[in-house]
Amino acid sequence: MQAMSKNLLNNKTGQPKLKTLYSYIEMNLDGDLSLSYLAVEFNFSKYHLQRQFNAYFGISIFSFVKALRFKRATYQLAFRNNIKIIDIAFEAGYESSESFSRAFKEAFNFSPREFRKNPPDSFWETNFSQLNQLRKKSMQTEFLISNVEIVEFHETRVAVLEHKGSPALVARSIQKFIAWRKENRLPPSKSNTFNFVYDDPRTTNPDDYRFDLACSVAKKIEEGSTGIINKIIPQGRCALLRVIGADAQLGVAIEFLYSNWLEQSDEKLRDFPLFFHRVSFFPDVTENEMVTDIYLPIER
Repeated sequence: MQAMSKNLLNNKTGQPKLKTLYSYIEMNLDGDLSLSYLAVEFNFSKYHLQRQFNAYFGISIFSFVKALRFKRATYQLAFRNNIKIIDIAFEAGYESSESFSRAFKEAFNFSPREFRKNPPDSFWETNFSQLNQLRKKSMQTEFLISNVEIVEFHETRVAVLEHKGSPALVARSIQKFIAWRKENRLPPSKSNTFNFVYDDPRTTNPDDYRFDLACSVAKKIEEGSTGIINKIIPQGRCALLRVIGADAQLGVAIEFLYSNWLEQSDEKLRDFPLFFHRVSFFPDVTENEMVTDIYLPIER
């Protein structure tokens, strides 16, 4: 850590590079993230480090760590039913499920069990909007033409849950799709995860918003009351842009592909929607370690 600590300093001003500190905290949520520990590791007065962090991000280090741990816990509760609440409590830094439950209910007006059973619509947008704004200060916002690769995507059969409706309701669809995958023994480790992106949530009427949740399957599935249907991702040329980091970066990356890259490449779009391959995702990895491959189908 000492080598990293030295690299965090601006040689002229001695100021910590706070984006790197942000990433360090996020990638070490299970470790000691007390102000005293971070100050020693980063070779700064804890008061100076706290003032710098608070001035840049508008939040104390303690509150930031608490919010990140709570956000991970809410995703584990909503989308990882195999993880016990007591284990989620320990990972969030609590010594018992009772103390975690009290803190969780105080923060969100739900017990962890109530939340796991029925997460409210728009919950993450409402309760973690400050974290989302902070992420914009630390995430990659520029992409280069050289970041894009032309690849041949091979035909892939997928099972699909079509979401149509407000983006705020996508979490419900995700829960339903995860449950179906578990029942059919199609975990991400054995079946690739895809999303088909039809609309921009910023410019589409919420009732008209469409977004497909998909996973690869070896053969046709039986369609029925589950709402899961068969689709094919056709073989063809695609522009591939890999994004490492949270979903907040995906909008910027998509805009880059459709504007800068498409204009400079002279390529033409193919009649198939842009789609994601979710290589790794939160909460299995930290948000800044997520890997999403964006495929933009183009003509030959």
